[in-house]
Amino acid sequence: MPAKYLILNEGSTMRAIAAILLVTTILGCTPTTTSQKESQPASPPSTSTPPSTSTPPPTSTAPSPSPAPQPTRPVYNLTGYSPSFKDGYIDGCETAKKTANGAKDEQRFAGDKQYRLGWNDGFSLCGRNRAEK
Repeated sequence: MPAKYLILNEGSTMRAIAAILLVTTILGCTPTTTSQKESQPASPPSTSTPPSTSTPPPTSTAPSPSPAPQPTRPVYNLTGYSPSFKDGYIDGCETAKKTANGAKDEQRFAGDKQYRLGWNDGFSLCGRNRAEK
């Protein structure tokens, strides 16, 4: 039985490569939240047994005060950039989007070139995307 091969001409190969690069670029710029684990694999489901019902759960008379929920700092896929650039990009982008995480660290902006470059890039790119919508 003969093997089947997909034969592409040069033009269709270049279009396929361009489409793949476009999709990976778009997906690479999607923000995520810090609650998502970046480097840790998903843990397998627990197979523990349910607790025995012979001991009643402890009861409390007064509810404990819970702290106000803090807004989670978004995480962007900025692989290959310095931590200072990443911090600046997130701060600039969130400032352009006018979210609770939007802030400019004036001290870092004045003294850290990578933070300043990231902040300016994030602010201009996210501000432009917001204006296009």
